[in-house]
Parts: sequence; structure tokens; C-alpha cells
Amino acid sequence: MKKTLLELLVCPLSKQPLRLCKKTSSLISDAIGVSYPIVDGVPHLVPADGQIVQTNDASDPGGVDSSGFKSGN
Repeated sequence: MKKTLLELLVCPLSKQPLRLCKKTSSLISDAIGVSYPIVDGVPHLVPADGQIVQTNDASDPGGVDSSGFKSGN
């Protein structure tokens, strides 16, 4: 994902900046602890597509691994 695009995108719920996690191919909203997937290079910023991230992983600058997600769907 291009850095200029990432600078323009915000969380659809909190309206705060998103952080790219290359490890999980997702965009993380540290403000509310939600991870939005990037599928085939396209960010899915629909609130229903977001996954809640565990608190200790939400602020981890290294990203979130698959064990950091609460089971959702």
C-alpha cells in the first residue's frame, strides 16, 4: 500500500489514522483497537469487516498476529 494513500485513510468509526501491519496485511486503528483487512491490495474499511484486537496487541508497533484476534465470524 502506498504511503500517500495510507496518510489519507482513517478509521470509519473513530475517524483517527490507521497503521499498516504488513505481518497480517491489515490496517489497525489503535484508537479503538480494530483491525481492518486488506484483500488483494484493497482495504476493507467497512465496520462489519473489522476485527477487535486484544488490548495488549493494539498498541504493539510490530503488528498483530493471528492469535491477537478475537474469534468473530
